[in-house]
Amino acid sequence: MSRTVESSQGELMELIASGYELVEAPVATPAGGVVFSDVLGGGIYEWSPDTSETSTVLAKRRGVGGMARHADGGLVISGRDISHLAADGTTRIIHELAEDVRGINDLTVDPDGRIVVGQLRFRPFTDEEPVPGEYVAVGGDQPTVPVVDDVLWVNGCQFSPDGSTFYGCDVHRGTVIAADRQADGTYRNRRVVIESPTGVADGMAVDENGAIWVALGPSGSVGRFAPDGKLDLQVTMDATFVASLCFGGTDGKDLFATSIARDGGPGAVFHGRVDVAGAPITAATV
Repeated sequence: MSRTVESSQGELMELIASGYELVEAPVATPAGGVVFSDVLGGGIYEWSPDTSETSTVLAKRRGVGGMARHADGGLVISGRDISHLAADGTTRIIHELAEDVRGINDLTVDPDGRIVVGQLRFRPFTDEEPVPGEYVAVGGDQPTVPVVDDVLWVNGCQFSPDGSTFYGCDVHRGTVIAADRQADGTYRNRRVVIESPTGVADGMAVDENGAIWVALGPSGSVGRFAPDGKLDLQVTMDATFVASLCFGGTDGKDLFATSIARDGGPGAVFHGRVDVAGAPITAATV
């Protein structure tokens, strides 16, 4: 049986930034803060633990559903393409979308520093019927590598701490899919490892012990699942729809979660402390 907590200290996770529409793509900064996007309102923002204030990293860019650190500094960001946003504010396109791809949602970095992205075959938040997309590995001089297909609505994605297993969310079906990464960079043994109790599996993160933390959408919570799919913890916050999350802080035990402005709930970022650190962060090298 799972247990539900409000935070590791028994209090609601603290709201640290608000006033946005759809807050997504949280990435921990080396300084202990977090960078996040507003998919619908546009822009990329950074919250600093030193000042407890938020600053603008990149104005206006919409559709940024995924971000990751880059080894040369700055961020890899999604949207109309996959780009490297350098620390000086300049951008370099890493990967352009094929004509039949409608957009990129979330992304992560594989053990070789390539980017694994979720490709959308329809435009969410429109009247278009969902069409299955897929996760693929892109970037660098190598060809695009299939990772997992038949994902109705690609969303959060991460690797196990040792890099041997890929996890990807299908938010529409409410499942987390796994695939084993081979030594040659290909993927096999696609399977469903988690079925969300809320019917929604949005953003995700993995901790140092291999547990999978999933944004459970309308429950206003994040759930921690064992690799075998068992739910053993839910962390709640004052939000009507939790969209994504990441680990951060100086010891990796800070939990950041984001929400959607919906049904009176805020489009916001929340912060709390948990009893386990996130898996080591892999930076992109492409």
